Parts: sequence; C-alpha cells; structure tokens
Amino acid sequence: MSEITTAVENRVFTITLNRPEKRNALNDALIKRLKDALREAGEDESLRAVVIKGAGKDFCSGADLSALKKISESGAMENHHDANDLRELFSLLRQVKIPVIAAVHGRALAGGCGLATACDLVLATADARFGYPEVKIGFVPAMVMAILRRNVSEKRAFELATQGFEFDAATAEKFGLVNRVFPDETFEADVNDYVSVYKKVSRSAVILSKRLLYQMDGLTFEAALQAGVDANTIARMTEDCQKGIAKFLNK
Repeated sequence: MSEITTAVENRVFTITLNRPEKRNALNDALIKRLKDALREAGEDESLRAVVIKGAGKDFCSGADLSALKKISESGAMENHHDANDLRELFSLLRQVKIPVIAAVHGRALAGGCGLATACDLVLATADARFGYPEVKIGFVPAMVMAILRRNVSEKRAFELATQGFEFDAATAEKFGLVNRVFPDETFEADVNDYVSVYKKVSRSAVILSKRLLYQMDGLTFEAALQAGVDANTIARMTEDCQKGIAKFLNK
C-alpha cells in the first residue's frame, strides 16, 4: 500500500497520508512521497490549492516507532541527515507557489502537528487534538520552531515547546495555529467550500501574496516596504490584473 494517495478535482490537488493502521505516522518513505507530491503540485500551472489530509482516524501522530528506534541507534551524521529530510519538507511547503492547506481531524501530534503548522492554512474538526510532546521523551520540536515562532507569540511558543501538552481545536484557533474549526459531520464539505475560494480569486495574485508574506519574515520595515513595491509592480503587469482592472472600469 502506498504511503500517500493523490487526487486532482476542480483544480485542487489533494494529498492523503495513507498509513491509517499507523495513525499516519511519519517515516522516511512517507516523507519522500510527500515531498515528491508537493513538487508535482508545484509544477502544475492549472492548480489553485493543495490540501493535505490523513486517512483513517487521525491526521498524523508524528514519527513512527521504527523511526524513533532508528534515531536512538544512529550517529550524529545519520541523525543530521534524517533531520534535514524533515527540514526540506517544511521548506518545500512554503516553496510551493499556491496555498497548501492542512485539513486536520483526530490527532496531529509531534511531527504531525509540525506538518500541519508548516502548511499555509490549517482547518480542523471540532474534535481534533494538537500538541508538540517531543520534550516528554527528551526530544525537541526543532525545525517546526522556526514556523511556530512566526505563528504565535514568543511566550506561547515557549509554553507549547517546553510543556508538551495536548490541546483541542478551539484552543489551537485561539492560539492562532488554526484558521477555522468546522463540525465533524460536515468537515469534508466545509473544507471544499473554504478551498473553493482559491478558484475564484486571481492565481497570480495569490502566488505573489504568498511569496511576499514569507519573504518579509527576515526583512526590516523599510526593506519589507520595498519588497511590497516590487511585488506591486509585478502584479500590475500580470494578465489577471490587467483583465481585472478592465472589468472593474467597464462596470
């Protein structure tokens, strides 16, 4: 059985983590397949969004037992290479030009919570559970810290990373880690409705907005304003903007 499945419908590329018997736990094969699928989505100019979800009862429970055993038995160089695989995944989620949306049900814990956090947007069922419990086994939510720190306050990030507690979807929304919480029974339809917005707005404008937003992370205020000038200039020259202005003026 493949570690993931993919499908394209209505210009949305859906990636399903497909290890339900392992609660979609992350291993080398799943991470590789997920990166391959994201690269495939990034090259398809017809797509408007990517959705990542999990098969079975959970979104993703983190690293599986075999991966943890490998960590405990590996030396520094092998562990560095293994950690770098996860870094590449988190980086790739931002490199994909179009929005990448996590649709979380059940549990998203440890690396699974990191995967959801690394996506551009997070949707969750009301009964979803989140957490970064790595500290409980002497581990660190290390790569995801770069994203977590940009999503929540410094003190909240410290609390989440060093206490390792689980929290529900409503709390995740309050923390700023989840965009929307939907009822369990209507989740699939609600996700489809939410994602459908990206079929109605300008693809080029969304791509420029995503690039600019993340580009600003390391910039000073003046440099960020200048990056905005550059993005604004590019947007004005796109076909979508030219057509949009013409349509507005001809109302």
